[in-house]
Amino acid sequence: TLYQWCQNNKIELLHIQPGRPMQNSYVERFNRLYREDILNAYLFEDLHQVRDLSYKWMEDYNSNHPHDALGKVSPWNYIRNFESEDNLIKKQINQVEMSKLTLSENG
Repeated sequence: TLYQWCQNNKIELLHIQPGRPMQNSYVERFNRLYREDILNAYLFEDLHQVRDLSYKWMEDYNSNHPHDALGKVSPWNYIRNFESEDNLIKKQINQVEMSKLTLSENG
């Protein structure tokens, strides 16, 4: 069924080479984290509970979990740091512009 669906939607399935799990390391790491934090941590009563816990975990993972690609900080902290740096740069540019105006007015 999967192969037929992929063919109908022009999707090419690519498989990792046998014995080369490093080709799939990001997915394997994500699977491990999800399994440890959700699947192994709860006894589920229904599918709604699985979906609810998974959604909350996804929100936390995507917002608060440190990411290597962001310098091992969470996306929220990265945004805060980025905004702080951006505000500092804008203040410095404004100071330079004000200095230029003052110089041009005085002579």
